[in-house]
Amino acid sequence: MRPRTLDEFVGQEQIVGPGRALRRAIESDQAPSMVLWGPPGTGKTTLAQIIAQQTGAHFAALSAVSAGVADLRRVVTDAQKLRAAGRRTVLFIDEIHRFNKAQQDAVLPYVEDGTVTLIGATTENPSFEVNSALLSRSRVFVLKALSDDDIRTLVDRAVADEERGLGTLHVAMSDEAREALVNLANGDARVALGTLEFAAAAAPKDAGGNPRIDVQTIADALQRRAANYDKGGDAHYDTISAFIKTIRGSDPDAAIYWLARMIDAGEEPLFIARRLVILASEDVGLADPQALPLAIAAQQAVHFVGMPEGFYPLAHATLYLATAPKSNAVGRAYGAAMDDVQNSRTEPPPLHLRNAPTKLMKNLGYGEGYRYAHTDYAAMNAEGDLPPAVALQSNLPDALGKRAYFEPGRQGAEARLRDWIDQRRGTTHAPEDDDPFN
Repeated sequence: MRPRTLDEFVGQEQIVGPGRALRRAIESDQAPSMVLWGPPGTGKTTLAQIIAQQTGAHFAALSAVSAGVADLRRVVTDAQKLRAAGRRTVLFIDEIHRFNKAQQDAVLPYVEDGTVTLIGATTENPSFEVNSALLSRSRVFVLKALSDDDIRTLVDRAVADEERGLGTLHVAMSDEAREALVNLANGDARVALGTLEFAAAAAPKDAGGNPRIDVQTIADALQRRAANYDKGGDAHYDTISAFIKTIRGSDPDAAIYWLARMIDAGEEPLFIARRLVILASEDVGLADPQALPLAIAAQQAVHFVGMPEGFYPLAHATLYLATAPKSNAVGRAYGAAMDDVQNSRTEPPPLHLRNAPTKLMKNLGYGEGYRYAHTDYAAMNAEGDLPPAVALQSNLPDALGKRAYFEPGRQGAEARLRDWIDQRRGTTHAPEDDDPFN
C-alpha cells in the first residue's frame, strides 16, 4: 500500500501540499539533497522513493544500521557510471543518524559535486546527529506524526484496494474497531497497516468466509499503543523537559500525566527520581524545606521497591513538588556567589575568620574580633526556630563589601527567612521589590 505518487501520498501537507516549495521542486525536477526528520511511519522512505521515481532518477537505498563506507563507495561508483550516461542517482540513507562522522564524511564530496542527490531519513534531531558540513549542503524537512484523519484514509484505502490491499478479502470492520485502530496507531502509518493486515488474518470469519474485525481483534493484534519514545533520543529529552516545567509551573495534573507517559514508555525510574531531587532544590528550595528530604526519600523508595510499585513514591514526590511553594533563591544565591568567585580577586579569608594556633598568628591579628555565635545567640527567639536577628558580622573579603547573595522569596517558609535576614543585614525591602513567583 505504499503510495507511488505525490497525489497518493497522505499527510505532510506542510512540505508536499499543493504550492509548497518541495512539491514544486519535485515537479520541476529540481529536488535538492535533503534530510527528512520525523517520527516512524510518517512517510520518509515513501517520499524518497516518490522523488526518485518522479524525477526519473536511479534509487539506491542503504540502511545506516548495516551499511559501511564500502557500501557507499559501491553506490557512488554506480552513480558515476549512470551520471556519465545522463541519469542521476538518489542515494537514500535510512537512519542516517547512525552513521558515524567518518561515514558521513565519506558521502560529502559526492553530494557536493552532484554525483548523488542525498536523501537521509532520521527520527533524531539532525542538528545533533548529522555533520554540520553535510547539513549545510542539504535541506532539512520536518515530517509530523500523521493525524487521525490521515490514518483513517490509509486504513479505508487498504480495506478497499483489491490490487495491493485487502479488497479481495471483503473485510468487514466495525466503526468502533476502525477508531480503535486509528487511536492505537498513534500517527504511525506502518503500525496501522501492519496491525490491520494481522487483524484481517486472525479475525473470525462470517458465514460467507469473510473476516470480521471488531475492537477485540484490534486489541489482540496490537496489544498496546505505538509509542514514539527512545530513552536516548529527542522524545526522552522533550518529555522530561515537559515533566520538569509542569512541576515548576505548579500544575499537578500535567505533571502526573507526563510522569505516567515516561513510566509507560519504559523510562528508567531512577532517572526520573534524580530529576525530582534536583528540582526539589532548584525550584522549591527553602520555600518548603521538606521538599528535598521527600525527594530523596522517593529516590530511596524507588531503589528499594523497584517497579512496577515504584510509581507510588514517584507519583507522591511529583504531586508534592508540583503543589509546593516555589523559589529559585538557592540557585540564584549560588550563581551570584560563583559570579563573584570567577570575576573578582581571590582574596584570603578576613583575619577574624582565621584560626590562630600559634603566638605569631595571634600577634598578626588572626582571630581578632571574631564573634562566637553561641555567645551572641544565647537566647532563641520567641518561636524557638531561628536565632535572634542580631546584626550580621561581615565575613566576606573586604573587596566584596556587603554582598547579598541570598534573597529569599515571599512564598512558604522563605517569607519568615526574608524578614529575619533583612534585620540581620540592616536592610529593608519595599513591597514593590517582592516577587510573588520567587
